Amino acid sequence: MNPSCFLRPGLVAGLWLGASLCGLGPGARVQAAGTAVAVAEAADSAPARTARASRPAARMATPRSAAVVPGGAPATESLPSLPVRCIDEDRAADGEPRPGASASASEQAAQAGATAEPRQLLLQMVQDALARSHAVGASRLLADAARADQEQAEASRKPQASLVASVAPALIHTSSSSGAQLQAQVGVQFSQVLYDGGRIDRTVDWRQQQAESARLGMLTVQEQLTLAVTSLALERSRYRMQAVIYGHNVRKMACLVQALEGITTLDKGRMSELVQARKQQQQAELSQAQAVSQSRQVEARLRRLVGDGLPGTEGFASLLMAVPELPELLAGAERTSDIAALDAGAAAARELARLNETANRPQLSWNVGTSAALVRGTGAAHSGGLSAGVQLSIPLLSPTTDPGIRAARQRAEAATLQRADALESKRQRLVDTWEQSSHAFDRVRRVSGVLRDSERLRNYTLQQWQQLGRRSLFDVLSAESEHYNLRVQYVNALHDGQQMNATLLSLGSGLANWLQ
Repeated sequence: MNPSCFLRPGLVAGLWLGASLCGLGPGARVQAAGTAVAVAEAADSAPARTARASRPAARMATPRSAAVVPGGAPATESLPSLPVRCIDEDRAADGEPRPGASASASEQAAQAGATAEPRQLLLQMVQDALARSHAVGASRLLADAARADQEQAEASRKPQASLVASVAPALIHTSSSSGAQLQAQVGVQFSQVLYDGGRIDRTVDWRQQQAESARLGMLTVQEQLTLAVTSLALERSRYRMQAVIYGHNVRKMACLVQALEGITTLDKGRMSELVQARKQQQQAELSQAQAVSQSRQVEARLRRLVGDGLPGTEGFASLLMAVPELPELLAGAERTSDIAALDAGAAAARELARLNETANRPQLSWNVGTSAALVRGTGAAHSGGLSAGVQLSIPLLSPTTDPGIRAARQRAEAATLQRADALESKRQRLVDTWEQSSHAFDRVRRVSGVLRDSERLRNYTLQQWQQLGRRSLFDVLSAESEHYNLRVQYVNALHDGQQMNATLLSLGSGLANWLQ
């Protein structure tokens, strides 16, 4: 245990140094005990105190309210013992940097290890969400229904058979007789369309395009859900990392507050420094509570999609680090499921227009039928018959056909324009999102460089405050606040880039394909 992190009751001059060193990095702790002893020895004589007054380090090291007993020696018997050890929260107990403290993106990926495990965790979350989603279930049922419609249209080419039966009472009155009868008839009919001007073929094509559009719509819903789960998982990782960083800041400020509380018992004039440190601690606690609350909100939304038993977020910061190539994304935009679904919808509208055009064409079919009749009562008798022939139907006048054909063609043209507009919008969004992703990872690189300089700056500021008295506590708090804010900025830039990459993959080849 480092002796510079203790407050010694035997050194009044060293109390300030020991307290101010509490919670500081190893680079800032340099011979604090020896410095305190030298200052205490210099306090034994008036000339030494005069000389010490001209040195900033001695001025900062000597508390203004230290009691002096006759003979010039400081009173040390009544000082409390505060054996508090505070380590740098950015580093572990062995002095190694904590993961994610100020590492670059590549360093974080190395610390998280291989990305296969977090990717598998994310894939499992997506699969659970797909199995639970009502929207995915509804889209699947719609796709099945569209396939059933297609099968129905194809079956209309095959022969049809029907059974006709009837039973009815009747009253008979003739010139020779009158009475009641019970008439019963039964018949079987067979028919098949021989020619319909292509109506069945156009119906099958229309239903087929509708089934394809429904299938692609189901894939689009699945892709949207995959993106939603991935986005929430990354946001959960973001706020959890923010909460950890703010927790480090809270503990660092709490350590400094504890040290200053011991100082202000001897030097009331430094109460403003304690108030400032407490305010900084409260601000850090507020930021930590806000990050924890946001993390809980994201987890609640994620549980609604995935269910309970969410995995941890370790390693998620190493996913989706590579920005896809923009030319490949633009080239593959037409092959995405949503654009393909619009293609199928436009094709279905064109087939519907062609189907309406067949309404004015003649239809030819054959039919075969047999029937039997039985009469009970007055004039009882029975009969039977067999018929076979062809039936020709030619539309002569249909005022509603032409407006229907014109409306179907206009809907087909509108669907084509909607598909073109959607593709253009997708390509523009790809360009914008790609630029945002590139900028986010550029921010990661730049903030990482600033973060390294901030680490050195806060260490130098602490050193000058502790040993030379050239910096005030407010400078120390400002450097600490800037450092932790930069760490949060690094986490935000990293997750912004990951979110943009997930969106790029979803707009391009598909995020679900990447997870596989």
